[in-house]
Amino acid sequence: MATTAELFEEPFVADEYIERLVWRTPGGGSRGGPEAFDPKRLLEEFVNHIQELQIMDERIQRKVEKLEQQCQKEAKEFAKKVQELQKSNQVAFLHFQELDEHISYVATKVCHLGDQLEGVNTPRQRAVEAQKLMKYFNEFLDGELKSDVFINSEKIKEAADIIQKLHLIAQELPFDRFSEVKSKIASKYHDLECQLIQEFTSAQRRGEISRMREVAAVLLHFKGYSHCVDVYIKQCQEGAYLRNDIFEDAAVLCQRVNKQVGDIFSNPETVLAKLIQNVFEIKLQSFVKEQLEECRKSDAEQYLKNLYDLYTRTSSLSSKLMEFNLGTDKQTFLSKLIKSIFISYLENYIEVETGYLKSRSAMILQRYYDSKNHQKRSIGTGGIQDLKERIRQRTNLPLGPSIDTHGETFLSQEVVVNLLQETKQAFERCHRLSDPSDLPRNAFRIFTILVEFLCIEHIDYALETGLAGIPSSDSRNANLYFLDVVQQANTIFHLFDKQFNDHLMPLISSSPKLSECLQKKKEIIEQMEMKLDTGIDRTLNCMIGQMKHILAAEQKKTDFKPEDENNVLIQYTNACVKVCAYVRKQVEKIKNSMDGKNVDTVLMELGVRFHRLIYEHLQQYSYSCMGGMLAICDVAEYRKCAKDFKIPMVLHLFDTLHALCNLLVVAPDNLKQVCSGEQLANLDKNILHSFVQLRADYRSARLARHFS
Repeated sequence: MATTAELFEEPFVADEYIERLVWRTPGGGSRGGPEAFDPKRLLEEFVNHIQELQIMDERIQRKVEKLEQQCQKEAKEFAKKVQELQKSNQVAFLHFQELDEHISYVATKVCHLGDQLEGVNTPRQRAVEAQKLMKYFNEFLDGELKSDVFINSEKIKEAADIIQKLHLIAQELPFDRFSEVKSKIASKYHDLECQLIQEFTSAQRRGEISRMREVAAVLLHFKGYSHCVDVYIKQCQEGAYLRNDIFEDAAVLCQRVNKQVGDIFSNPETVLAKLIQNVFEIKLQSFVKEQLEECRKSDAEQYLKNLYDLYTRTSSLSSKLMEFNLGTDKQTFLSKLIKSIFISYLENYIEVETGYLKSRSAMILQRYYDSKNHQKRSIGTGGIQDLKERIRQRTNLPLGPSIDTHGETFLSQEVVVNLLQETKQAFERCHRLSDPSDLPRNAFRIFTILVEFLCIEHIDYALETGLAGIPSSDSRNANLYFLDVVQQANTIFHLFDKQFNDHLMPLISSSPKLSECLQKKKEIIEQMEMKLDTGIDRTLNCMIGQMKHILAAEQKKTDFKPEDENNVLIQYTNACVKVCAYVRKQVEKIKNSMDGKNVDTVLMELGVRFHRLIYEHLQQYSYSCMGGMLAICDVAEYRKCAKDFKIPMVLHLFDTLHALCNLLVVAPDNLKQVCSGEQLANLDKNILHSFVQLRADYRSARLARHFS
């Protein structure tokens, strides 16, 4: 059995248990082991082991039954013990209830007795206190103060309490009978009040917070309490303004007092608010007045800068003070303090702002024109000028004398940046200094000044001058600088538009002035675009005029009808070379002067006019066979030039013109075939016929017969 017990090892696994039993049994090993395998012996061992396990099971079962019986016995004994404890607990609970009722009864009696005692003691205390007050009152009535409380300076707190009560009683007495005693009490009241304030002042200088708190608590019931607060505020500011920055000094002072005032006064928020009011109305107001009054009439620029800076710093100080407890509506309180300082300056702020902006803008422009040694021409307005403008737009005729500006555009980005910078600063000051109800209206006034000086006095004047400087289309070697005006005007207006969106829009976005500003901006844009369109159109006419002069001067009739047909060495004519060079230069200039779709629009218009010019030019000559080849070479060069436009329509026009020039050299028998080709099939027959007629051999019966 011992061996069997050893086989029961934790954790118990039946398969492993059988294996261990087999290996322990002699003859139970496998074949080839140290002992031969003996199944009979192994079976015998299994039978014996099973018997041992059965015996062991019986023993364990008996032991379990014994333990169960013992457990049941102990459970009954424990249940009996618990029942006895429950009975004891119930008895104890009943005793506790009786004790609690007794305690409640006694407490009720004690409270009742206390109320009775208090009812008796309170009148007694009042009577004692009244007796003491009558005693002190008699001393004042006799004119001799004998009590220690009035003589001993260390009992000033008790004396203050007594005199404060006597002072209240004296107020109720008739004046005719008690005038003398009332006067004495009032005098003592005043003396004690002064002593308390002096004591508070001394304690503050010594930095004794606890003593200050005691004295302030006593003075709270005196009329001079406000004077105590005033003394505290005055002494707090002694030596507080040592830096050059009064606003930083004020912030540091208020932070320091805010940490201290709650330990001294029972109403710290009122004291702190009074300190802040004192700082604003005395220190800051005098500082602001000193900074502004000296430049208010002599230097508007410095005045506006100082006003903006002082108002901004005062508002920043107010924001810092918002974190303190100043009462219920500290926002309104601080706003009123700021307004009290700046009201006299803000009432007419916008008048000063607009007046300065006008004079400053006029000076910037005048300085620029003086640097150019230019005297501005007056641009007429009214009915006659409007009529001239409409006639010029419809007929493209230059009305009035043309002026020579020597290539000067009279537009300056430096001037524009200066004007926009001044206006930007004006918008910033307007945003800060204007009343919210007046802000949109004030911002609109600043915007109208910007429009007047930037858009009208500068850009519009430059456009008018540029229009007047555009030569007539038949001028020779004209300086076509209006495209420079277009380029600079476009750049300037982008800057103007950016300021409109960045600085004006936030100020007027939620007001009726928004639509008014947008309408004014739209009118300005339309007016400028109209003049730009007119100038560009006339400039394009001048370009075509320059090309006409080149062609008239360089193109010879013998170019397309050479005397010696067999000795022509050139690939294209000199006129074509010069025209193409001129066109390429103008195309590059247009691309540099404009942006977006405007480039394509202007290039398309120039390309169409260029094509019409070449088409009409070619119609003026008669072409031999070799001359026709030269014309084709010229048109090929023109077409190559047209590719620089990067406009499909213009390239198509020159492709068609190139195909038409083939009619000048094609064999008579092939004319009909060429005319029915892809590029010429859709053209009017008269156009085809007009080109065929340019052939030198057109009048031959054979050619006329083939074409008809």
